[in-house]
Order: sequence, then structure tokens, then C-alpha cells
Amino acid sequence: MRPTLRTFFFALASSLVLSPGLTSAQGLFSPAYIVNDKVVTNYEIDQRAKLLAFLRAPDDPVERARKQLVEERLKLEAAQTLGLMPKQDEIEAGMAEFAGRVNLDTEDFLQAISSGGVSKESFVSFVQTGIAWRSVVQARFARKVQVSERDVDRAIQAAGSGSAVRVLLSEIIIPATPENAAAVQEQATELSQITSLEAFARAARQYSAAPTSGTGGKINWMPISNLPPALRPAILALAPGQVTDPVPLPNAVAVFQLRAIEESGSSDPDYAAIEYATYLIPGAHSGAAQAEAAKIKADIDTCDDLYGVAKGKPAELLERVSKKPAEIPADIALELAKLDRHEVSTALTRYDALMMVMLCTRTPAIAADVVREDVMAQLQNSRLERYANGYLEELKADARIIEK
Repeated sequence: MRPTLRTFFFALASSLVLSPGLTSAQGLFSPAYIVNDKVVTNYEIDQRAKLLAFLRAPDDPVERARKQLVEERLKLEAAQTLGLMPKQDEIEAGMAEFAGRVNLDTEDFLQAISSGGVSKESFVSFVQTGIAWRSVVQARFARKVQVSERDVDRAIQAAGSGSAVRVLLSEIIIPATPENAAAVQEQATELSQITSLEAFARAARQYSAAPTSGTGGKINWMPISNLPPALRPAILALAPGQVTDPVPLPNAVAVFQLRAIEESGSSDPDYAAIEYATYLIPGAHSGAAQAEAAKIKADIDTCDDLYGVAKGKPAELLERVSKKPAEIPADIALELAKLDRHEVSTALTRYDALMMVMLCTRTPAIAADVVREDVMAQLQNSRLERYANGYLEELKADARIIEK
């Protein structure tokens, strides 16, 4: 735990340079905004900016802090009107859950942010608003979110073998280490709020480590059945332009945007097993490793050809396996989803080595095991989020917001 705290202390100390100028020309506690009859002070913006910098949120932390705090005044006002302000035990549970994301208890997390000048009260306010807004959204819109059995059937059929569904996705893959896992998770959470294709493409070019970053994260059309089973309901719950919640991968976190979806009356198979091969080339993404990978790709036609490439080399460099889709590591599964038989990906690394991934074959299955309750929850959450975003825009349009 202590190495993690040291990492946090360093991150907070580094972030302090981001916000001192915020209050140089104005009083620390003077109003920055008046939202209806509620005040947002320069001090609150300074505190939130430091917290966002600590969490390594994308974009300018000061501007993001301004936007968040104005919106939070409206969210809290809505919660107060409905009598839905969270109780103390709910806030404490929320703080513990948030701290737990970085493997800390509440007290250690508060110590970490305090070392950078972020007060406990500022963190409490941050958590309190999140809980209050969830309660508002549930109270106002839960009854309007109708997910029919037919909706669930369609999602299950598309996720399995009942219909041919193709999806057009974009991806952002952010590398993660034990030291920056919490920051990457928070960054991915922010990116999951993107609502336009253009903004996602810009973010992919800026933040993604995937080979697709140069094209704005764009992936070609693929059958939904190619995707890992756990990811399919999340994709099917999206409308074009929407983004998934963060998806954990080995050594990375991903978010995916749905650009388009197609469905036909024909049937695509689901798969009982996927056979694939991996071959490790020392040097990760170095020029020498990339050159060797390019030469191997040019020389091989099938997975069997990799045995000749690996001849005389350590046996652990080449692995050929057949696994159920749910058993395949998530990052490898995502690369396999993009491949046709005998195609190769060189997007991944393992142990400071470049990992070539080659799809050998897919074995169709009759049907996939899908939990209806999970599918229904995905669909409900997606529709609730759309209602919540629309309601917040209404509140902003009706509010009297004055910048001082």
C-alpha cells in the first residue's frame, strides 16, 4: 500500500503547479459563478482542479472543474427539490467505494489528497453530488425506462447466433501499470462520457496506444459474434455515438464507441472455441522487433508455419491454444475479433516483447450462454444515461448562470 501512496503524493505535488494562478487576481473565497441562487467560489474551483489533476483527468483541470461545479449546483438543487439528498452513511460508503478503486481505505485516500492541499470537505462534496444525482435520475426516469422481453431477446440473439449483426466501432486503449491504474481508470471514465464521433476520434489520437490511434481509433466492420462474450451486451446497449464504460484489459483500460450497427435476417455463428497462436519477439515495439514481425508476416500463410519460425528457439516463445471465447485474455480476444483466419496482429506486448497474435480457426457453437438479467441491466443503464444527459441539459437551459 505504501508504494501506491508515495505515487499519489508525487502526483499531487506535481499537480499543484496547475492551479495557483486561478485566484491570483481574485479573492480566494469570492464568487466565480452564481448558479440560480447558489455560489461557486474560486476556492472550490481550485480544490476541484487539484483533485482532477491528481486523478489525471483529460483536458484542462481548471476548465473541467468550472464545468463540473456549475453542473453540480444544478444536480444538488434537483436532489434537494425531490428530498433525495444522501444520508451520512451513504456518503461514507461512497467515499470508501471510490478509495477502494485504488486499493486504499478512506483514511489513506484522504491522507493522499490532503498532502496536495485537497480538503476532506471537497472530496465529500464530490462524492455527495454523484450519489444525489443517481438518486434523482432513478426517481425521475426509472419508470420510463421500459426494456421489453423482445428487446432482451434481440440482444441475446445478436450476441449469440440468432441474427447477423455487424458493428462499426472505434477504440481507445490506454496502457496501465500498478502505479497509474487509478489515474488511467479515471481518465477512461471521463472518456466514456464523450458523445460525438469527432471528439472520440480526437481523444483516440491523443490518448490511445492502439495501432488504430492514427485513424481516430476506427475499427472496420465486424460481426458482433467476433467480440468477447462479456463485451457484447455493452456494445448492443449503445446507440451510435455512445461510448462504453471502461473495459479492463491486461495492462490497459479500453473504451469503445459504436459508430454504426447493421442487422440482417441471416444467422452468424457463435463460437464454442477459438484456436490461435502467439509468438513473442524480444524488443516490444522497437524498430528491430517490428521489422522482424513484418518479415515473419510476409513469410507465413497459416498457423502451422509458425513452427518453422520458432524452430531452434526457446519453446516458450510460441504458444498455440484452443480456448472458449470467455477464457481468452481480454486484450488478445479483442485483437482476434478484428482478424480473419490466418491473419496476424502485432498490436500487443508481453514481458517487454512484441506479441504476434495469429487466428488459426473459429469453431462454431449452437448457442451462447447469456444471462438475461445482465442484458436487461445493460439496456436499462444505457437508456437511463440518455434520460439523465437530456435532463441535465434542460436544467442548464432553464438556469440563471452568471460568471463573475
